[in-house]
Amino acid sequence: MVTKRKPAAKRAVRRTAFKPAAARTAAGKPAEKKPIASRPRAAKPASRKRGKPAAPGILRKASGEVLRVAGIGTDAVAKATGKAWDQWLAVLDRAGALAMPHKAIAALLAGKHGVPSWWSQMIAVGYEQARGLREPHQKRDGFSASASRTVSASVERLFGAWQDPKLRALWLGQAPVTVKRSVDGKSIRMAWESGESGVEVNFRPAGEGRSRVQVQHDRLANRKTREARKSYWRDALDRLKAMLEKAA
Repeated sequence: MVTKRKPAAKRAVRRTAFKPAAARTAAGKPAEKKPIASRPRAAKPASRKRGKPAAPGILRKASGEVLRVAGIGTDAVAKATGKAWDQWLAVLDRAGALAMPHKAIAALLAGKHGVPSWWSQMIAVGYEQARGLREPHQKRDGFSASASRTVSASVERLFGAWQDPKLRALWLGQAPVTVKRSVDGKSIRMAWESGESGVEVNFRPAGEGRSRVQVQHDRLANRKTREARKSYWRDALDRLKAMLEKAA
């Protein structure tokens, strides 16, 4: 006789209540949370201490020693005058040059310290720039712009391209210039726009079959005009160089 198995009693399903994030221990106390390990923060780079910014046109070492003022290096000043820039700045400070006009500073350098004429002017300009009395490229009578080129042509041909109005017009166009004075093969002085500013041009040999021309445009009204004239003369000298070298 085969006996039928009774169906197994259904097991009661025990529903457990939702446990909060902080699980409770058997003693009923909330379990301690384990601290989450945080990523180590990258160390901040050491801040760089910045010293007082140099005046425009002044080049200094990290130690503060003046290397260049008004475009002239301290070694060149020391060789020509016996003192470096730092020394001259200190000498003029002690002499009260901060309150002096340019002419008086140059006279002090030439008379009391025996500095040659050209160098007395340049040191005076450098001092004024270093002490914020004058902007770079600013002279007593205004700003100046300069440009130069070395050309594969003789000094005579280069000079002639400036002196002859017809040749000059080929590369300079109808520039408002009037030649005031010239020394053959050496220099030309020109007035620009009825004498409002002046142009000084100098020539010199630069090796076999080569020569160099340097232009300085003085008595410019402001920095903006200076930048415009500098760009103008650079482009003009590029055209002059191309014309002479093409014809060679």
